[in-house]
Amino acid sequence: MAKKIKPNLSLAQIINMSMGFLGIQMAFGLQNGNASRILQNFGADVHHLSWFWIVAPLTGLIVQPIIGHLGDHTWSEKWGRRKPYFLIGALATAIGLAFLPNSASVSVFLAGGVLVFAVLFLAMMDASINVAMEPFRALVGDMLPKHQGTIGFSVQTILIGIGAVIGSNMPAWLTKLGVSNVAAEGFVPDSVIYSFYLGAAILLLTILYTVLTTKEYSPKDFAEFSEEEPHEVKPRFTDILKDFANIPSLMKSLGVVQFFSWFALFTMWVYTTSSIATHHFGLSPDDAKSEQFNNAGNLVGELFGYYNLFSIGFAFLLIPLAKKIGKKQTHALALFAGGLGLISLYFIKDTSLLWIPMIGVGFAWASILAMPYAMLINALPLKKMGVYMGIFNFFIVLPQIVNALFGGPIVHSVFGNYAIGYVVLGGVSMIIAGIISLTLKGVGKDDDAQQNIEGSVQVEKYA
Repeated sequence: MAKKIKPNLSLAQIINMSMGFLGIQMAFGLQNGNASRILQNFGADVHHLSWFWIVAPLTGLIVQPIIGHLGDHTWSEKWGRRKPYFLIGALATAIGLAFLPNSASVSVFLAGGVLVFAVLFLAMMDASINVAMEPFRALVGDMLPKHQGTIGFSVQTILIGIGAVIGSNMPAWLTKLGVSNVAAEGFVPDSVIYSFYLGAAILLLTILYTVLTTKEYSPKDFAEFSEEEPHEVKPRFTDILKDFANIPSLMKSLGVVQFFSWFALFTMWVYTTSSIATHHFGLSPDDAKSEQFNNAGNLVGELFGYYNLFSIGFAFLLIPLAKKIGKKQTHALALFAGGLGLISLYFIKDTSLLWIPMIGVGFAWASILAMPYAMLINALPLKKMGVYMGIFNFFIVLPQIVNALFGGPIVHSVFGNYAIGYVVLGGVSMIIAGIISLTLKGVGKDDDAQQNIEGSVQVEKYA
C-alpha cells in the first residue's frame, strides 16, 4: 500500500481547478460553430473545408503528448506543474481568437491570401488550445484520489458545457442585440468578430482564476503517494515513444471507441453549417456568402449551444448511471443517443424542431468528455499521468485527420457537395462506437473508494 493516500477534495476545490476549462471550451465552441462559416466567408469551397480543418488534429497529435511529458517533469514552488502551460496556452489562444475573424484585414497589410492567414491563425488557435487543455485532464489525475475521478471529469464536463453554450450562442445573441450579422464580401460579420473578442477575454479570466485558486502537489507529495523517493529526472522526448509502446490494454480498447466517436464529432463540427444551409434553408453549396447562409450559421451556433446545454444536465446523471448500470454501459447509451440525434437531422425539416436531435448529441458529448477518462484513470501510473493523457489524445486526433483527408472528396463525389448525407454517416459512426463500448473488458460499475484504493495498488505495480 502507498504510504500516503490523497485526500478527498471538496466540490468547490474541484470546480476551482477546472474553471479554466470553461474559458477553453468557450474558445473551442466559437471555433467549432464559426470556423467553417469564416472560411466559407473568405471563399473556401465546402468540399475543401475538412482540409482546412486538418490543422486542428495535426497540432493536437504533436502538441498534447509533448506538453503532457513536459508537465510530468515540470515543477516550481510558485507556478506548480501544470499551471505554466495553462497560462502560455491561454495567452496564445486569445491572440488567435482576436486575429482569426480579422484575417481579411491582416491580409491587406501583409502579403498573402486571406485563406492563408485564416489557416495560420486557426492553426495557432488549435495548437494553443491543446497546450492549455491537455494539462487540465492530467490535473484531475494529479489532484484527485481514484474514486473521485468520475466526479472530477463530470465537473469538467459541466463547465465545458457552460463555456460552449456561451461560445456557441454568442454571435446569435449579439445579432439580437443589434450587432451586424452582415459583412462585405470576403469579410466576417461584426457579430462573429466581437464574439471572438469576448471569448478571448473570458478565456484569460477563467485561466487566471484556476491558477490563483489551485495549489498543486509537489514532487515530494507524489513520492509519498507512490512510495517513490523524490529524484530529479531529465525529460527525454524519446521517452514518449517508450511510453506509447507500453500503453495499457484498456487504453487500446478505448482508443477504438474514441476513433468512431471523434470521427462523428469532427463530421458534425465541419459540415453542419453547410448541411443546414442546403438541406433546411434550400441554399446551394455556392451560396456561402449570402445573408441567408450567415443566418444558417447563427442557427448552427444556437444548435451547438443546445447540445452543450443538454450535456450539462446529462453530466449530473453520469455518476448515478455509472453506479447503477456500469461505466461502459452508460457510455454506450449516450453514444447511441448521439448517433440517432445526428441521423435525425436529415429527417427533421422544420428548423424550429432541430433542437430535438441536440438532446442526443448533448448526451453523447457529456459522456465522451468524461467516461473514457473515468474508465482509463485507474489504468494509468501516477508518475506518467500527463504523458499518457497526451498519448490518449492520439485516439482523438487520428480519426479527425482521417476524416479531414477523405471527408471532402466523399462529400464532393458521393453527395454532390450536399453535406447532410455525410452528417448521417457521422451518426452511424457514433452508433458503432457505442456497440464497441459494450465489448470493453475490465470496466464495470463505478468503483467505490475501497475498490479504487485496491486499483491504485495495481497501478503502482504496473508503474
